Amino acid sequence: MGKRMITVDGNTGVSNVAHATNEVIAIYPITPSSSMGEIADAKSAAGETNIWGTVPTVTEMQSEGGASGAVHGALTTGALTTTFTASQGLLLMIPNMFKIAGELTPTVFHVSARSLACQALSIFGDHSDVMATRSTGFGLICSNSVQEAQDMAMFAQSAALRSRVPFVHFFDGFRTSSEVQKIEELTKDEMRQMLDDEVIAEHRARALSPDHPTLKGSSQNPDVYFQGRETVNKYYLAAPGIVQEEMDKFYKITGRRYNLFDYVGAPDADRVVIMMGSGAECMQETVEYLAGLGEKVGLVKVRLYRPFSQEALAEALPATVKKIAVLDRTKEPGAQGEPLYVDVRTAVGEALSAGQTAFKEYPKTVGGRYGLGSKEFSPAMAKAVLDNLLQNKPKNHFTVGITDDVTHTSLDCDETFTTDQSGVHRAMFYGLGADGTVGANKNSIVIIGENTDNYAQGYFVYDSKKAGAITVSHLRFGKTS
Repeated sequence: MGKRMITVDGNTGVSNVAHATNEVIAIYPITPSSSMGEIADAKSAAGETNIWGTVPTVTEMQSEGGASGAVHGALTTGALTTTFTASQGLLLMIPNMFKIAGELTPTVFHVSARSLACQALSIFGDHSDVMATRSTGFGLICSNSVQEAQDMAMFAQSAALRSRVPFVHFFDGFRTSSEVQKIEELTKDEMRQMLDDEVIAEHRARALSPDHPTLKGSSQNPDVYFQGRETVNKYYLAAPGIVQEEMDKFYKITGRRYNLFDYVGAPDADRVVIMMGSGAECMQETVEYLAGLGEKVGLVKVRLYRPFSQEALAEALPATVKKIAVLDRTKEPGAQGEPLYVDVRTAVGEALSAGQTAFKEYPKTVGGRYGLGSKEFSPAMAKAVLDNLLQNKPKNHFTVGITDDVTHTSLDCDETFTTDQSGVHRAMFYGLGADGTVGANKNSIVIIGENTDNYAQGYFVYDSKKAGAITVSHLRFGKTS
């Protein structure tokens, strides 16, 4: 029997899994994560049950701080609990995140990654918010597409329960959360196979209870605090292996393969890009097109960003790599470089010193920024990043997608470049906010996806104004995904 195909956006795919695999969902709305909470609330209001036959409790709190506090409290009672958030809302959850991780309490926060308010507020997507949580102790796992958002929501949940490391599962706000794609549905039977009853029972057994009292949340003085902080080490060391095991288990159940780091492109590539998020989909299309023309280029897609596995990264890189470009979708002013770039440089250096790499010389490694505030990232920009690596001295700490005429960080792009789109029907519809154009086009792409054999993709551009601003609907469909 073939897989059931559904045409949904990223938030819907994630919420379907989150509702089915949890008992308590504490929410507070913030763009663009709001619909995950709305969908979960509608399911519970309609009496839809999770995979254990109970209706999850969905509660809207008065702030994101309240939502994360409610999550912490519910987890401490042994309930399977989750939440959805983004941007400033995620920042308000940070104090509770430190506690949840410090107490080794498994949960998954699903985050439609969004810009933070810096020189101005932006409701649009990048990785600024999730990067601000790196020191909390939460694992960070990234989805690049609607299909991945659904799938990784599942094994983030199973890996958290097994490892006791809580996870932020993130995907790009709007670009993935609100993008409509035709995907393979994850069934409740498949979800049930992914979750081990034994680790759920262990989670419940750790709950605060007068029947088996335990000490949690105490105050520690200088004599023991340091030692206590180090006791989490073995859990974080084990977590990458557990995540990979859950990915392998998922593959056996669904046939869809994921690894901690996935490589695509020429097997003998000497130029490799490392990145995560929806931009990796564009980079993959560009890399595969150029590799088909004989260029020795490749892409490493980062799946598990925290805890970072240098061994898995070293294994993913081809032995022939000479130059690496690391792309970050955030800016960290004053730092030596953006987070993923710094991590890759350190990981490659340590792996090389430990003899874990197939290459013997440290690859020339540069970093750059792209896509802040949902700035477009196109195949032409992806090619500019790869072309930069052809230089004897590739530009480092570059930007792509803008023209920086002040500090001159930007790469030049050949805007005429495009990848092969033969067999794919593409359309753009322009409208005005509230005129119905976006809604009509969402309906159109769902109709095409659900009533034909075509793969379908719809992405809709609009701003924070309620009405009157220009909207653009991007529709694609064809026989290949």
